[in-house]
Amino acid sequence: MGNIAPIRLAATADLHLRPAVAGRFRPDLLALDGQADLLILAGDLTEGGTRAATELLCAELADLPVPVVAVLGNHDHDENRGEFVTRRLTETGVVVLDGDSTTLTIRGHRIGIAGVMGGAGGFAGHPGDPDTGSAEHRARMRRGPIDAARLRTALDELDCATRIAVTHFSPVVDTLVGERPSIYPGLGCQALGEAIDAGRADLALHGHAHAGTEHGQTVGGVPVRNVSYPVLRRTCAIYELPVDAV
Repeated sequence: MGNIAPIRLAATADLHLRPAVAGRFRPDLLALDGQADLLILAGDLTEGGTRAATELLCAELADLPVPVVAVLGNHDHDENRGEFVTRRLTETGVVVLDGDSTTLTIRGHRIGIAGVMGGAGGFAGHPGDPDTGSAEHRARMRRGPIDAARLRTALDELDCATRIAVTHFSPVVDTLVGERPSIYPGLGCQALGEAIDAGRADLALHGHAHAGTEHGQTVGGVPVRNVSYPVLRRTCAIYELPVDAV
């Protein structure tokens, strides 16, 4: 029955809210009205997960003109306050995903978003070793495959044709180019990419790799975008997601 206008998706990550950058992003976020249909945040939204940084983040995101969906990043858990960050974001109107999903209806079209933080674990040619290093290192290396399984389940549970996968850690090597290859195993996990393919996602978004590359794709051809603020060098990127009229 022909095409309808594409969904315009704004995305960013690694804002690391702290006093030095407080207020920097808000004008652009308020201006999303008319530019985007929703905003997705791919983690490391605060500097260290402190209460003060969380309040700065919530002030940045309050009363935005579009729906906001987020996952947390590793730095949002730095002080073991991930639950506090999640609660304050939820009170601000942000949907925070952690192994689950949400569905939005935009101009009559249902868009499903599944999200996890993800973790390390390595890639073919860049394997990681979970059995050496600090306890924190081992936990992060083991979390990648665990969160990949959770992401696959969340994608499978979506009852809609259009699916977006959101992680903080990278699901592919493509978007890590620019980082030192020696640290690739700590920046993402091949299992996340496999989950994105198996879960039939249409787009995958992540952050974490500050010196990486914006554009990549999974083995199965799903577009992957590294939306880390240091990579984008702008408050957020806007991507068009084609959808067909039903």
